[in-house]
Amino acid sequence: MNNHNFDVIVIGGGHAGIEASLAAARMGMNAALFTMNARTIGQMSCNPAIGGLAKSHLVKEIDALGGEMAKITDKAGIQFKVLNKSKGPAVWATRAQCDRALYRKYAKEALASQAGVEIIEETVNKVISHKGKVTGIRTPKGEYFAKAVIITTGTFLNGLIHIGLKNYPAGRAGEPPSLGVSESLSAMGLKIGRLKTGTPPRINKKGVDLSVMTIQEGDMPPPPMSLFTKKILNPQLPCYMTYTNSETHRIIRENLKDSPLYSGVIKGAGPRYCPSIEDKVVRFMERERHQVFLEPEGIDSDEYYANGISTSLPEEAQEKFVKSIAGLENARIAKFGYAIEYDYACPTQLKSSLETKPVEGLFLAGQINGTSGYEEAAAQGLMAGINAAMKIKGLPPLILGRDEAYIGVLIDDLVTKGTKEPYRMFTSRAEYRLLLRQDNADIRLMEKGFELGLICKEAFDRLLFKKEMTKEEIKRLKSLRAKPSKANPVLKGLGLAEIKEDIALYQLLKRPGVGYAGIAKISPPQKRLAPDIAEQVEIQAKYSGYIKRQAELAERLKKVETIKIPEDFSYGGIPGLSNEVVGKLEEIKPLNLGQAGRIPGVTPAAVSLLMVAVERRRREMKNFRERN
Repeated sequence: MNNHNFDVIVIGGGHAGIEASLAAARMGMNAALFTMNARTIGQMSCNPAIGGLAKSHLVKEIDALGGEMAKITDKAGIQFKVLNKSKGPAVWATRAQCDRALYRKYAKEALASQAGVEIIEETVNKVISHKGKVTGIRTPKGEYFAKAVIITTGTFLNGLIHIGLKNYPAGRAGEPPSLGVSESLSAMGLKIGRLKTGTPPRINKKGVDLSVMTIQEGDMPPPPMSLFTKKILNPQLPCYMTYTNSETHRIIRENLKDSPLYSGVIKGAGPRYCPSIEDKVVRFMERERHQVFLEPEGIDSDEYYANGISTSLPEEAQEKFVKSIAGLENARIAKFGYAIEYDYACPTQLKSSLETKPVEGLFLAGQINGTSGYEEAAAQGLMAGINAAMKIKGLPPLILGRDEAYIGVLIDDLVTKGTKEPYRMFTSRAEYRLLLRQDNADIRLMEKGFELGLICKEAFDRLLFKKEMTKEEIKRLKSLRAKPSKANPVLKGLGLAEIKEDIALYQLLKRPGVGYAGIAKISPPQKRLAPDIAEQVEIQAKYSGYIKRQAELAERLKKVETIKIPEDFSYGGIPGLSNEVVGKLEEIKPLNLGQAGRIPGVTPAAVSLLMVAVERRRREMKNFRERN
C-alpha cells in the first residue's frame, strides 16, 4: 500500500475520531487517523467522566454496535454510579468517573492494536475535492488521498481561548488550533458558524479541606459500562460536593465587566444546559448557592476537576471566587478555567449518514456538527466510520430510526432541525424512552453490529442465549401460580400486602415492590439466571403494558416513515406549499414523510400535500416503466 493512499482518512484524535477510525478498519478499510499530537489521542478536554443522564444510553449503544468507548471507560474508570435508580428504567443512567491518563492510554492502545489503522502525526490544513467529490487532504508535508474523509476536529477549527478580556488562538489549553480546514469547507459550499464552550479551573489537592464537604461515593461493586467487561479492576475513589455562596456570587458580579461573555467579546452561542458560573449567577439571582463537585482527575493525579464552576473570568477573579467556597479557602488553582470559541458546520447540510450534501464522500462527526459532549461525539464518529465504509463498499448506509436508538434521535435532530447552540442529549428528546433503555441496548442493536462485522460471533451467541432465556423465564412465570403459603412469607419480609388466593408469578412480579429476587425465592428457576437476564425479566414484566403501547405507536408512525421521498424530488411544483416550506424542504431534503414532518415550520397540512405529491410521482413513475 502506498502510504499516501487510504480508503478512509479521519482528521482528529478525539472521541469521534477514535470510533470512526476503529469502525472503518474493522469493516475492512485502510484508515489513517491524522492528529497534531499523538500523545493527546483520547484526551478528555473537559470533565473526566463518561455517561450520565441520557449520555450513558449513547455509550451503551456504541458498545452494542461494536464501538470502543464503554470498554475504554471500564479500563480507566475510578468511580461508577447508576443515577435515577429510584425511578423507572427508561431514565436509569450509568456515570463513570475516569482517570484521564488511563483513558488516553487505553484509547491509543485500541488504535495501535487495530489492524488497518495508521496514526499519522501531522497538521491538516486543507480538505481537497474534485467535481463535488472528496479526494483527500493536504498537510505541510504533502497530499494524502482517500475514498472518504471524516472530519472530527472538536473545538480545534479556528479555536480561540478566552480568559478575561485576553484571548489567543488554541484548540484547547496548550495546543494550537486547526487552521485552513474551515476555509476549505466554506470553499466547497458548506455554511460555517461559531459556537462556544468552557471549562472550570482545576484545583490542586493540597490545601483543599475535604472535611467540610459532602462525600460522594460510587456504587459497590462498580457496575461496568460495557457489556464485555466482567469486573472493574481499578481502585475506586470518592468525589466531594461543596457550594458557592453569597460572597462567591458578589465577587463574580463585580468582575462581570471583565468577562468575555458579558463584554461582547465572545460571539459564539454557548451551551444552555451547561452554563458557566457567571451565567448561573446572573440568570438565577434567586439562588443562594450552586453545587460544586470536586472530581479526581486520576488515581495518581494531584488535581480535582471543579465541576459546576466553568468560567472565563480573569485569573485574579478566579482565584478570589474559588477561595470564597467552603473547603477551598486555602486551595491553589493548578489550571485556570477558560472559554473557547470554535467553528462548526451547520448540521442540516448533512445526510442522515453524516455525509455532507455538497461534497460526496466527506463525512462530519462530533463538535463540528454542533454537539457537545464526548458521548455525542463518539456516537457520531462510530456512525460516520460505519457509513464511510458502507459507501466505499457500495452498500446502503446504516441509518438508525428514532424508535431504534438514541443515536438515531441524535442524528435525526441534527440533520432535520439543526442547532444554533451546542446540542446535548437528554432523555426528553426521545419519544420512545421506554423502548430505548440503557439496559436493552444489546437487544436493540447488537444484531446490527454483528451483521456489520463489528461484533464477534461469540458475543452475538451470548445475546441470543440471553434473549432465549428471558423469553423462557417469562413463559415459566406466566404458567406457574404462587400459593399464599409460599408467597406470603416473602411478601411479609418485603413489607408488602399478603395474598389470599393463588396468583400467577408473572402477575405477582408486576406488583410494585416485588422484584425478581423475591419471585425466585417463591419459585426458583431450574438454573439460576445471570443478573442481566433477571433484570430483563423484571423490567419486561413490570412495564409490559407501557412497552407494548409505545411499540404499537412506533409501528403506526413507521408507516409514515416508510413513505420514501426520492432524492431528486422537486418541491417547487406542489400546489399549496408556501415558499418558506419549499425552501426548508429543499434545504433538508428529507428521506421520508416522517422526517419532513419534524422539520421546524413544516406543518401537518404541508405534509399531507407532500404525501399526495409523492404518491402521484410514484404512480407516474410506475406507469412510465410499464409503458417502456
